[in-house]
Amino acid sequence: MEKTAEYGNWVTARLIVVPGVLAVSLAGAAVFVPALAAAAAAFLLISIYFAYARRAFSPKGRDIQRKVLDLVRSHAPDWDGNGEALEIGCGSGALTIQMAKRYPNARVVGVDMWGSGWGSSKDLCERNARIEGVAERVSFHSANAATLPFADGAFDMVASNMVFHEVHSVKDKRKLVEEAVRVLKPGGVFVFQDLFLWRRVYGPIDDLLDAIRSFGVESAEFVDTSRSSFVPKGLKLPFMLGTAGIVYGRK
Repeated sequence: MEKTAEYGNWVTARLIVVPGVLAVSLAGAAVFVPALAAAAAAFLLISIYFAYARRAFSPKGRDIQRKVLDLVRSHAPDWDGNGEALEIGCGSGALTIQMAKRYPNARVVGVDMWGSGWGSSKDLCERNARIEGVAERVSFHSANAATLPFADGAFDMVASNMVFHEVHSVKDKRKLVEEAVRVLKPGGVFVFQDLFLWRRVYGPIDDLLDAIRSFGVESAEFVDTSRSSFVPKGLKLPFMLGTAGIVYGRK
């Protein structure tokens, strides 16, 4: 019997297992080649760090994953909830389902490529939607964030969480934000979270906001996720939440 929704963990088990196995293998080889001991120690530290991070994101730890999603949801601009909403890169469906619960009159679409290794799938999203009681107003589809299969201005609200930097087919990640804005109606609202403070990818944040405004939006504001009180120092590394931020506004 379906009772509890399963939203997984953003820190996958393979990030712990792979360096852990390498650490053990190199440690064994270091018996014959002592120079390999340093590499074994480095991989062990990597494995330990990701084990810590996975625990921190888990509900059994600090529940950071839920708190980050709550932060995204709290920065969504005011919307009456009458219409259609889209989440780009829905993973296991957590934010899509949160949106459906927050806006009981809305229909919400979640799209993802559901690549191997992430532990999520369309079936899992649909199961979670049933458990959360929103299945009749939520649908999930396979789609690429770079080429969304929707007409211009199809949605009243568009959201995305920690997805754009993972789309390897597009070098300029600002193009993904532009594509997300394309499917938003004039007057519609958006809220996106990604590694927006990663300068090598997005450039200076002020330049990014100017670029987003040039996509035809009325307003674009930024919030630094890493400054949130619930984010521990150990998760403020650049590849974790240290460069994460939320851009939100209205078209």
